[in-house]
Amino acid sequence: MKQSPNLITLLCSLCVSALSSAAATKPNVLLICVDDLKPVLGCYGDKLVKSPNIDRLASRAVQFDRAFCNQAVCAPSRNALLTGLRPQTLGIYDLGTNFRRSRPDAMTLPQLFRQNGWRTEGMGKIFHVGHGNTNDSASWSTPHWNANVVAYALPASKAKAGLTREEALFSNKSAKGLPRGAAYESADVPDNTYPDGALAEHAIGRLRAAKAKPDEPFFLAVGFVKPHLPFVAPKKYWDLYDRARFKLPEVRTPPEGAPSYAPQFGGELRQYSDVPDTGPLTDELQLALIHGYYAATSYMDAQLGRVLAELDKLGLAENTIIVLWGDHGWHLGDHGIWCKHTNYEQATRIPLLVAAPGMKSGVRSGSLVETVDLYPTLCELAGLTAPAGLDGRSFAATLRDPAAPTKDHVIHVYPRNAPGKGQVIGRAIRTERHRLVEWKKPGAPADTAEFELYDYEADPLERKNLAASQPAVVAQLRTILARHPEAVAPGGSPQR
Repeated sequence: MKQSPNLITLLCSLCVSALSSAAATKPNVLLICVDDLKPVLGCYGDKLVKSPNIDRLASRAVQFDRAFCNQAVCAPSRNALLTGLRPQTLGIYDLGTNFRRSRPDAMTLPQLFRQNGWRTEGMGKIFHVGHGNTNDSASWSTPHWNANVVAYALPASKAKAGLTREEALFSNKSAKGLPRGAAYESADVPDNTYPDGALAEHAIGRLRAAKAKPDEPFFLAVGFVKPHLPFVAPKKYWDLYDRARFKLPEVRTPPEGAPSYAPQFGGELRQYSDVPDTGPLTDELQLALIHGYYAATSYMDAQLGRVLAELDKLGLAENTIIVLWGDHGWHLGDHGIWCKHTNYEQATRIPLLVAAPGMKSGVRSGSLVETVDLYPTLCELAGLTAPAGLDGRSFAATLRDPAAPTKDHVIHVYPRNAPGKGQVIGRAIRTERHRLVEWKKPGAPADTAEFELYDYEADPLERKNLAASQPAVVAQLRTILARHPEAVAPGGSPQR
């Protein structure tokens, strides 16, 4: 029987309406990843930093005050976020090894959303690209948009011709024989001169395109690269600060009694031209670097603010889960340490803000969470079934009630070459009060381990390793550590 035009039009309208309604039940996701951002933010209590946009995000989010990464270096930390598997599960602790060498069939977080009807788009630094590592095309509906980690505006900061050493490494090119670039730069230039400004503009364009497709929910991952070295930012962000107000850390020596190999002394920083290869840094240089870190943080904060303002302007925020996640912390001279690459508090504690429709807002939670917990949490919030075998645990209940406990500890790792022992893995558990680090070869007998123990109620600055003086506490925390399988040796076969 021939249908009337009016009936056909009505049926089409109903179909479109049904599709739009179905899409509306699927929340969008805006995942904001920030490179090397420690909780030096106004919402976390820092009195000097200018971070108004992140602070405003905190006012509409649950802020996690005890959030920790799973390894304090870029690639393994991002693997943990995007696969839901800890470094000691994957057996990957370096920058250059792609996670699919360990788990070729891994279902990444954006890949799962993509397979369930979301349009997944990545831009900036999401997966670690560089040092031989590559992006993951299976995760994205469209090709990933890259942003350079290292970029300069001033000729004096960069190579006279071609790339600097660090630019080459992040571009997967040979760095042999290349000059070093500057560790920091203040240039009187527009925001979009540097990658994060260009990234913000690109993200705004993607949000506008998403607004035009209301029947297709989006998973948008935006990876800001500052405050990663080099500390470059337009001059106006440097001018927000009076360097005379910055102070050097109170503790500038390694923890008393710590294994000699547990700290590190800024190998990443020393790849820049204005930093000595060895030895202590002058007070002047340290203050300049701290100033640069704050300036770069404020620059990134301003770019994030542009993206969030556009999300609000387009009317997308009400149905969007917003996550701000720092991949790890950063040492700013405490213990004489610079950069990340340790198991200490300054390297492992991260900022984490989650704003989700129907959840609490403008509140803080002291519940322990770790990076791998984000994967199952976002699955629960979006109504998806998380893959079996993830290392994390959803903290969606804590978003409903910030006082709800999540777990009694988190766990993270770092590898080291120990004199006379070769490569050892430092497996660390952090409870509300303590951190215990066990250093030993994977699979080696328990009695070969060396330990560090810190009490953050009595000694928040980690002045002294208490393992020898508090054996009962060490024994208690070792029982918690024993709940976890041995770390997989680098390049070893994954085990569960």
